[in-house]
Amino acid sequence: MKGVLDFCLIFLTLHIPGVLSLSTHVAIIYPQDPVLRIGSNLTASCWVHPELGVHASSLFWTLNGQQLPSSFYRVLSPTNLSVTLAGLNASKQTSGDNLVCHNHKGHILAGSCLYVGMPPVKPVNLTCWSRNTKDLTCSWAPGEKGETNISTQYKLKYKLRWYGTEKECADYTHTQLYSCSITQDLHLFTPYEIWVEASNQLGWATSDVITLDILDVVTTDPPSGVTVSRVGQLEDQLSVRWEAPPALKDFLFQAKYQIRYRLEDSQDWKVMEDVGNQTSCRLAGLRPGTVYFVQVRCNPVGIYGSRKAGIWSEWSHPTAASTPHSERMMSGSCDSKSSGDSNSTLRRELKQFFGWARKHAYGCSSMSMKLYDQWRVLMQKSHKVRNQVGSPRG
Repeated sequence: MKGVLDFCLIFLTLHIPGVLSLSTHVAIIYPQDPVLRIGSNLTASCWVHPELGVHASSLFWTLNGQQLPSSFYRVLSPTNLSVTLAGLNASKQTSGDNLVCHNHKGHILAGSCLYVGMPPVKPVNLTCWSRNTKDLTCSWAPGEKGETNISTQYKLKYKLRWYGTEKECADYTHTQLYSCSITQDLHLFTPYEIWVEASNQLGWATSDVITLDILDVVTTDPPSGVTVSRVGQLEDQLSVRWEAPPALKDFLFQAKYQIRYRLEDSQDWKVMEDVGNQTSCRLAGLRPGTVYFVQVRCNPVGIYGSRKAGIWSEWSHPTAASTPHSERMMSGSCDSKSSGDSNSTLRRELKQFFGWARKHAYGCSSMSMKLYDQWRVLMQKSHKVRNQVGSPRG
């Protein structure tokens, strides 16, 4: 019906609480803006002013713009028409459903907002983290049944565990739904008790209380200054360097880093778990002449002696670099048997070296990489010499 808006119609009335008045209106609906559980029944009445000269039998009802069947109606008096709705479904929007009374020409006489939903259930998955110890942000989920379908308020409460008064988080402007950030008056080395309270007009619920120390849930910004470069002409390696998060430069902690990388035409990341606390690493075993994307993230472990595992930062922005083309791939050979034999020999020697390296090094060891570089250069020079000796002279 035209004139019925997508949002719930609001009719302001001047009346004494609990007493309906038609003195300033042509019509009024009772109950006005009821809040009901899903599955409830509702009987509403539309009273029209006697001076309007309209008989109740000529009126009709709509719900969200759709006319309700006349079998739902009952004429209670010449100026009063009721409608009964059985087994109400959840409101289609938290601002309510529009129940409207019309005259025979379709004009709106009065309206009421129906709020049909459920009381909140216990919020779950309460999780908190602190970015660089400067704030404390917590997020949660509304409960196993999800949304209540009516306006529900969530409050994040907290207090120091052994003393202090209960406080409410004030900054709900975080981009993540169901979250709040505490940005001031935070105490380190002191555990907090934190919980969430949910309430609406049908009831309330409280989450489990979690206890945490801010130093145990610290995360940080991603590492900055990430660079990826070639390692001379070694066609299967790239060097990755980065800087520690500057926000934690004055804190006593042992950082852990992870690197992940992927091919340019792939979405599958390979993660290096064992980078340790150094700010450089060598990627080996890569494809020659191939573009790779690389990212780094940080875990600020053990800030001021915390024994917790810490929380990983977001990944840094992808940085791209390409490995050199293989000289063996770029140069041709007329002797396929000789080429196959030399490649087989090189693969066998590489396998022997990696077997030795696995026994003597782990992760991004600078010592093993240095020896590996020397060994690879020597092998490449030896390979070139064999090619020169084996090629015919002009």
